[in-house]
Amino acid sequence: MRRILASHASGETTLRIIDDETKKPSEITLTPGLSKLLTELLRHIGSGDAVTLVPVSQMLSTQQAADILNVSRPFLISLLDKGEIDHELVGRHRRIKAETLFAYKRGRNAKRSKALDDLAALDGESL
Repeated sequence: MRRILASHASGETTLRIIDDETKKPSEITLTPGLSKLLTELLRHIGSGDAVTLVPVSQMLSTQQAADILNVSRPFLISLLDKGEIDHELVGRHRRIKAETLFAYKRGRNAKRSKALDDLAALDGESL
């Protein structure tokens, strides 16, 4: 299915779904953006990755945020205490807006990527 969607990613794609109970087909037209998203989702699932859909406006618990970043909850709390990730207190509980967490994750990934590029450049200079 991923290959089919990828081949149609430049335009609208029609997806046919057959209901298990009624055996009746339904057709859904996917925009290019939705086709790309579904292709990416299927790529992760095909690789055995766990996938969770989170609305960007959702408030996350510290455990949910730690799971998304693939870090321990105590490490995440240390990031919150250092002010590296904005959060709110709801009673005694910390909550992180998903949008804020994803922005932090993108920044972290960009820093990691740059560091790896710098290391590769240094390695290339030493040859």
